[in-house]
Amino acid sequence: MTLGRIISFEERGDDRGTLVALEENVDVPFDIRRVYYIYGTKAGVVRGKHAHRNLQQAVIAVSGSCRLLLDNGRERTEVVLDRPNQGLLLRSMTWREISDFSEDCVLVVLADRLYDPADYIRDYHEFQKAVAEGR
Repeated sequence: MTLGRIISFEERGDDRGTLVALEENVDVPFDIRRVYYIYGTKAGVVRGKHAHRNLQQAVIAVSGSCRLLLDNGRERTEVVLDRPNQGLLLRSMTWREISDFSEDCVLVVLADRLYDPADYIRDYHEFQKAVAEGR
């Protein structure tokens, strides 16, 4: 079980500006089934606070910045997302807490599955137990 991995996206541009195109199984290593974005997060708010049993995600701060605490049940690390040409690949069974949103942060999330409430583990102790049991 690993923690998140930074992935870089190719930038294309000229004097008019920059473009980043994301294609499933090319730039993002899975089929993209769902896309959502988070913005307007108030100061001091912590989002996430959950893990997914099966879902994979790529998380991209297309504007501004935020901090992610990642935990696989054995180790923890923090990652700052602040570049629109980089994303964070999150595998299943990774606890995440997202904080320190800049006022202009827009966080785009690409997921390999449709929304399924049963896939969420929202209690940290339940997450730890699932990791210990290998679920």
